[in-house]
This record gives sequence, structure tokens and C-alpha cells, in this order.
Amino acid sequence: MKHLYLFKQTLIIILFFSVKLIEAQDSELKYPQEKYFKNIKQITFSGENAEAYWSFDDSKLIFQSTNEKWGENCDQIYIIDSNDYTLKDSIPNRISLGIGRTTCSYFLPGDTTVLYASTHLKDAKCPHSPARRINGKYVWPIYDSYDIFISDLKGNIVKQITNEKGYDAEATVSPKGDKIVFTSIRSGDLELYTCNIDGSNVTQITNQLGYDGGAFFSNDGKKLVFRSSRPKTEKEITEYKDLLNQGLVQPTKMEIYTCNVDGSNLKQITNLGNANWSPFYHPTDQKIIFCSNHATKIGFPFNLYMIDTNGENLEQISFDKTFDSFPVFSNDGKKIVFSSNRNNGGTRETNIFIADWVE
Repeated sequence: MKHLYLFKQTLIIILFFSVKLIEAQDSELKYPQEKYFKNIKQITFSGENAEAYWSFDDSKLIFQSTNEKWGENCDQIYIIDSNDYTLKDSIPNRISLGIGRTTCSYFLPGDTTVLYASTHLKDAKCPHSPARRINGKYVWPIYDSYDIFISDLKGNIVKQITNEKGYDAEATVSPKGDKIVFTSIRSGDLELYTCNIDGSNVTQITNQLGYDGGAFFSNDGKKLVFRSSRPKTEKEITEYKDLLNQGLVQPTKMEIYTCNVDGSNLKQITNLGNANWSPFYHPTDQKIIFCSNHATKIGFPFNLYMIDTNGENLEQISFDKTFDSFPVFSNDGKKIVFSSNRNNGGTRETNIFIADWVE
């Protein structure tokens, strides 16, 4: 009995210090105001890592990374176990071909295949990165060589989804497993399109001038949430078209929109100014979490915010001093993954973090 008593006391001590370890890790990786985050874990520890998305069963994450320590100087796609926090000392499994530039990966139903956009058909080399600023304004490249592909988990491409001239990327999959939404310039402007899982029945969803992108389905599969620029003045329209002709967009003025999956009932959700982007539906479908720098006049920081789907009750979620973005809830709604500049030693490295979501 004495041995049993000592064992129990030892177990209590171990559990006590385990909790303290979790608390210490939380205190190092999250800010005191971040009440929705608990048990936060850092997944990557170097390079530029972003757009981490869950498998349908929440057991894996797929993300894009540029990491010279992994032998890559151009964005490639990787898969990890969502409970594996060992990437400080190891290299994850690369799912893309290792040529060209890749972006916007996502699991397909069944978790045995994934889709992502790649430039590899045009050139095996990493495409030229334009200057980040044109006439003093920050810009994103829209590579016309991007097409969307389906790969198995061993990295074998099994199907090409798009084959149109110009940019096709930013594809995500409905939680219902029946549709894909993506951004394409095939109409001459950057619009949203949907198609069936096999790439058939391509349907244009948006049709107003401006960049529509980064779309995600609601959990019930009935709606879309996305970021959009809507140039209105003659000067804004001219600037937008001129940049688009150069394969560029200016993402510094974007707001969050929703619509039905067929494009009807289009609504502007935010009207905050600056850049509001990377939206994702809350597990209840009654709120939207997104990234924004609307509270600053100098461009940074970007932090996570949440807002009701009617545009009310804006609430700040994260409080980093530089950059938090790409928030994505797990399918069971219990966790959130996001990218951040926190804990990077003052470098420009962006890493992936997972936390329990507590309400």
C-alpha cells in the first residue's frame, strides 16, 4: 500500500509540473489578451510557412513553405501529422514535385489525395519574384503559369483540374466534399469559380471588377466567404487594370464578402479600410474569423479578428506585434491553426502554430 501511495503522489507531482509546462509554453507563445487560445504549440521553426489546412479527419495538416534548411528556395507543399511537433529537428514530407512554385493546397474527401496550384508546367525553375513595391505600393504577383492539380500522398500528380490560359489558383474544398472553389483570370478579371470535385461543371460565381480570392465554404457548404478589392473611382480602376496587365495585384485595400455558393446574395461584411483578408467561417457558421491591419496607419501589425456574419460585433482575437494570419478551424471545431511572426527572434520568419480553441 505504501508503494501505491508513493506512486500516486509521484503521479500527482508529474501532472502538476506537466500543467505548469503547458502554462509556461502558453505564456511564451501567446499574449495575455488571447483568451480563445489554449495549449498553443509551434509547429515550424524556420523559413516562410503559411496556409496550413486540416485533413477531413483532422489528423494531418498540409501547408506551403519556403525553407532553405529543407533544401527549397521556392514555395513547396508539405504534409505533417497534426499532432507532430518535431519539425524543429526534422523535415516534413514534401508532397509537391519540388519544381516551379506551388501554393494553396487542400485535402480532398477521403484524405488520400490533395490539390494545389503549381507553375511547373511552364518552367521547372522558380518564377521571378517581382519587386514587392511598385511606386511605393505593396503588390502580389499573379503568375499566369499557375494551374490546379490533384496529387496522391506520395507526390504523384493524378489529375490536372484547370487548363485555361492565365492564373488559376487559390482552390479550397467544401466540407461536404462535393465542390471546389478557386480564383481564375479566364474572364479577364480575377473572379471566383466553382467546379465539381473532378473538375467538371465549372461555374463563374463573381462578376464585378476587382480581385476576388481566398474563398472558403461555410461548414454547411451553402455559402462562400472571400476577400475582395472593389476599385470604384476612375483612378482606382485604372491602377487595378494596369497592375493586372503586369500580373500584379495590390492587396492593401480589401474587404470581406460572403455569397451563396451559386453567387447570389452577395454581401460586404467588413468596411474597415486597409487590408482585410484570409477569412474563414467559425464552426457555428454565425461568425467569420479573418486577418486585418485596419487598426494601423503604417501597414503592420496584422492580427486576427472575428465578426458576426451580419457585420456586427467585431472582436480582436490575436495581439501579435507584427503578423498573425491564415486562421483555420479544425473540422471538429476544437482547434485552430494559424501563421505568425511571433517567437521568431526578431527575424522575418513566419511559422505555423496550433492552439485549442476555447469559448
